[in-house]
Amino acid sequence: MSVRVCKSKHGFLEVDLRVRLADGTQHRERVKSPVPSRSGARRWGEERALYLAVHGPAAKVEAPRLREFATRWITEYAKANQLKPSTIDTYENIRLPHILPVLGDLRLDEVDAAAIQRLKVAMAELNPTTVNGVLNLLSGMLRTAVEWGELRAMPPRIGKLKVDKAAPFEFYGFEDFERLVDGAAKCGGDHLAMVLLGGEAGLRRGELLALEQTDVNHQAGQLTIQRSEWEGEVTVPKGGRTRRVPMTARLSAAMQAVRHLRGPRVFYQPDGKTVDAYVVRCWMQQAQTRAGLPLTCGVHLLRHTFCSHLAMKGAPARSIMELAGHSDLSTTLRYMHLSPASPDQAIRLLEGRGGEIGERAAASNWKGE
Repeated sequence: MSVRVCKSKHGFLEVDLRVRLADGTQHRERVKSPVPSRSGARRWGEERALYLAVHGPAAKVEAPRLREFATRWITEYAKANQLKPSTIDTYENIRLPHILPVLGDLRLDEVDAAAIQRLKVAMAELNPTTVNGVLNLLSGMLRTAVEWGELRAMPPRIGKLKVDKAAPFEFYGFEDFERLVDGAAKCGGDHLAMVLLGGEAGLRRGELLALEQTDVNHQAGQLTIQRSEWEGEVTVPKGGRTRRVPMTARLSAAMQAVRHLRGPRVFYQPDGKTVDAYVVRCWMQQAQTRAGLPLTCGVHLLRHTFCSHLAMKGAPARSIMELAGHSDLSTTLRYMHLSPASPDQAIRLLEGRGGEIGERAAASNWKGE
């Protein structure tokens, strides 16, 4: 029997055990020490070695296949923890279909570096952001498997692809946005309110669908965004936080114009049914057609326009973050290249009082004072 304590390349203590079992066979284990000190790790190793010599190692339990565990993970983790329905749908119908054909038949402990690389090869034609989303899901499932005792340890680090975070968002310039507003006004009050809610208040599509009349405070001139709808299910907004956004004068007027008694929501179809994602896309397309703009139908373009216009007008990044409901400042910073506060202007800030002092000091040195 031998017990050796050493430091791993990752910085933690490992205990290397070699034990002769009762049947005469040799058994070796190399495990992370459960205690941080070398003396404590050695004592733990000696106790573990004695136990193995008497009782032998526990029978190895076969890890489940990734395909089976993924089904269980969706039910017992994603749904049990009440993740947003849109998030669960993305996992089930967008990301898992990339993972399961390549790795689904492997057992969890067979998902090694080579298997992960095969998955990356299979996704070589996809956008890096999409690939990283798939890898994040795989990493999350394996991490849960470790917590649930289905997997002894995580595989080597799952490296992500580099993403160009400086890639600009598409948005409407000031003139094109005004054309869109005029086109929406020609289509009807609902169309105009929708365009202004996206372009001058930054609402996401689901927030537009779930907006209720009580969320519009006409007296204070303010919107409260506290819910979102996806596929008929109402949840909290992305990021899980309520936010309040002041209304521009014309947005306030547009919201006054669409007040009604048909129900609690702001938007309804002519037959009294609530508006869904398809209807909003149609409204966007109709407004773009009347404005003579290219047809994108994407309502999220309005949200990009909202953030971009704020940056172009010189709004601070923190204010844009709060108004848009971004959970990460890095998302907001992608718009800040549009800000008038250019690097040249920033350097000019140094040419104030401190610059004058520096000039006088330099002049004194030159005169030999």
